[in-house]
Amino acid sequence: MRMTLLSLLLLTLLSGCQRAEEPTTVNTDTPQAETAGGEDAAVTDPAAETERLNQWLDERFTEELRFSPIELTFLGRKVLYDQIDDMSEAAEREQVAWKEKTVAEMKKNFDYEALSPEGKTSYDLWVYQYERDKAQLPFNRRDYIFHQMHGPQADLPNFLINFHKVDNSDDMRAYITRIGGISRAIDQLLERAKLAAQEGVHPPRFAYEGAIDEATKLIAGAPFVEAGDDTPLWADLKAEIDTLLEAKNIDEKAAQTLRADARKALQESFLPSYKTLIAWLEKDMQKASEEARGASSLPNGEAYYKHRLSRTLTTELSADEIHQIGLSEVARIRAEMETIMKKVGFEGSPQAFFKFVRTDKRFFYPNTDAGRQGYLDDSRAMLDAMKAKLPDYFGILPKADLVVKRVEAFREQPGAAQHYYPGTPDGSRPGVYYAHLADMTAYSKTDMEAIAYHEGIPGHHMQISIAQERTGIPEFRTLSHYTVYAEGWALYAEKLAKEMGGYSDPYSDFGRLTTEIWRAIRLVVDTGLHAKGWSEQQAVDFFLKNSTIPETAVRSEVRRYLVWPGQATAYKIGMLKLLELRTAAREQLGDKFDIRGFHDTVLGGGALPMPVLESRVQRWVREVKQGY
Repeated sequence: MRMTLLSLLLLTLLSGCQRAEEPTTVNTDTPQAETAGGEDAAVTDPAAETERLNQWLDERFTEELRFSPIELTFLGRKVLYDQIDDMSEAAEREQVAWKEKTVAEMKKNFDYEALSPEGKTSYDLWVYQYERDKAQLPFNRRDYIFHQMHGPQADLPNFLINFHKVDNSDDMRAYITRIGGISRAIDQLLERAKLAAQEGVHPPRFAYEGAIDEATKLIAGAPFVEAGDDTPLWADLKAEIDTLLEAKNIDEKAAQTLRADARKALQESFLPSYKTLIAWLEKDMQKASEEARGASSLPNGEAYYKHRLSRTLTTELSADEIHQIGLSEVARIRAEMETIMKKVGFEGSPQAFFKFVRTDKRFFYPNTDAGRQGYLDDSRAMLDAMKAKLPDYFGILPKADLVVKRVEAFREQPGAAQHYYPGTPDGSRPGVYYAHLADMTAYSKTDMEAIAYHEGIPGHHMQISIAQERTGIPEFRTLSHYTVYAEGWALYAEKLAKEMGGYSDPYSDFGRLTTEIWRAIRLVVDTGLHAKGWSEQQAVDFFLKNSTIPETAVRSEVRRYLVWPGQATAYKIGMLKLLELRTAAREQLGDKFDIRGFHDTVLGGGALPMPVLESRVQRWVREVKQGY
């Protein structure tokens, strides 16, 4: 699962930047500008008008980034470096109002018909992102805030530990100041959770339990108690100060002052906010229903889930349509899995084979440190081998490096999904494929190859790095994120890796099908939970019946869907659209079809809603036909 840090922190909120999810609707027939202001009204050259728009959009995006000091840090920029985002409802409304003004200004001052096709795409996307954010406002108290899936209680401290780079004493002081900013943000988010609770919005009990567990781990130890291990933030603060001292950037006196200030910030700011949060979560958890229920059980829940599907998929597919697509795909993929079962000579029923693959020790690493290291080492080897084959399938290649790491202990969860964090656009920080390895019985050797390709190469790392490194388009497009595009590409990349020579072992190919059917099951389960009244156990049972995924991972997955309505539908719907576009392009171009050209077209314009991507591919097909 790839998401940017800001999306992970604010998945349930609007972000001030383009890391949020998708527009509720996508309309490629954006009207022409009302007027073109001043002397620029006479500009008709597409290249010149597009360049003027690009400059204007870059200026607006620079302004927009100032809404999010977190995003600026994530991008490797030491601007507003001692601040944390304002996460209040008032700030959310302010950001939407600002975006509305910029849209009005753009429509007034630019001639849409005079733009190049790429310029029109940029224009359209700026409008869409405003419409997306505006459409979210009526539902901003329906999304869950504190839960087990990258909730802010864990991701805000993780942000400081992994993304606030300390090169000197000023950076260290900014780090310490940001501890107070995290405390204020937690207080703001808690206020939002309270407002939602007043409207009858309570996450499932397991979500409270997960958030409480993570928050408790962050304050269980030094410097909050006399004895015990250092808490994650205190350990990192001490390590950063020691590094500055060893590099002679500071002397011992300055180091002592920084340690004292850091301790004070943790004890007087961080600790009270987290204690208050934990106390409220424990109290409000009593109001949650015994049985986890889907989004349709919330006030105005049916409209909310419809909004979530539209926002995630950039299509108007209904829950019923998605459910049926899922059932059809599950049946198709199961047939392919049974073919492999026969190929390896297994004698028994498909369910017996599923159980065999799910439980036999040969398919798992030892639940030891050596087993965890083996998982990391083997994942790196798979990615290195795939990287060598990229030039045969892509003209545009990423420059950014990719590393494979274990998730930090304080946020590691047994059975949780592996995930990816992108590097910085300038390459100063590599992309990271993170693996949850607390319980090695939750991760099978059979599907680890597909997961590595999904998160790394040719999946998320490749798609995101290429987007961030693109030139000639406005910066906001190089950093935008549409779940259906990003996750659709990553699942497509799993299948593409087979064409590129991956999965030489039949059990690994079976694992690829396991991950694909996993995403098809998501269509059935997500809509079942949120639109058809399924219980958590019904969802788990359907999952186990149709996949080899270990039960620990299945339960973690189903609970993910319960707190993130609609998000899990993006993978399979996006993949199917990409395959549909590739098939259509190949049929139309025949011998002129070049897989590298298709992939460069898909990746070269940054993340796009599906209708806009379809138009882009169709334009490429026309150009190839005309011999451009």
